[in-house]
Amino acid sequence: MNVVIIEDESLTAQRLEKLLADYDPTIQVIAKIPSVAKAVQWFTGQPNPPDLVFMDIHLEDDIAFRIIEQSKLTVPIIFTTAYDTYTLQAFKANSIDYLLKPIDEDELAAAIDKFKALRQTTSTAATGQPDYSALMSLLNSAGKQDYKDRFMVTIGTKIRSISTIDIAYFSYEDKATWLTTYDGQHISIEYSLDKLIPLLNPKDFFRVNRAFLVSLMAIKNIHTYSGSKLKVELKPNPREEVFVSGDRITDFKEWLGK
Repeated sequence: MNVVIIEDESLTAQRLEKLLADYDPTIQVIAKIPSVAKAVQWFTGQPNPPDLVFMDIHLEDDIAFRIIEQSKLTVPIIFTTAYDTYTLQAFKANSIDYLLKPIDEDELAAAIDKFKALRQTTSTAATGQPDYSALMSLLNSAGKQDYKDRFMVTIGTKIRSISTIDIAYFSYEDKATWLTTYDGQHISIEYSLDKLIPLLNPKDFFRVNRAFLVSLMAIKNIHTYSGSKLKVELKPNPREEVFVSGDRITDFKEWLGK
């Protein structure tokens, strides 16, 4: 079976590829594509479509449904998503498989088993094309009204759910993104800071610099230095000092005053 992974987080794409190999070593990942533009280009020039596509809904340059619209895709798709809101009911109603991140190996196996069963019972291996315009409208509405209230994280062989209100800040270090809870847990997650921003309520979280996205409640003190430099003291203490980037100071002060 030939598979394409459309995912803009390289670590997530690599992990999914490994999970697929663990499930079935004969599965061939023939392409890993990070954006809508590159996916459209790839499918346009591809004479033989894959058997199955794993597609992240929110990519670095647009909503993934644009790929389906522009490339006229009819291949079966399993969506991967960070959203666990009512929007997912739309996917169920349209008989589309989806996987919540971080992807669980048992749920992945169940989704592929479902795909295989459908392929055996239909000549096209498809379950019917849903109304993607309606789904996109629902996603856009969810993005405006709903923010993530919890994150699923993988710790060793265990999966945990951490409430957003328990997260003090997110940080980027050692080529990975981490969340830190108020009780001091420091856990790697499969998101970039850029992808976290639309998932979090902007009233509660602010990106003070390229490496830190902080909760308002985690700010213990703010220190001013000559030249209008601002240092943010967080709780719990991070591994490095946190300064507000010069180009974000005005927005940061406005955020504090809201």
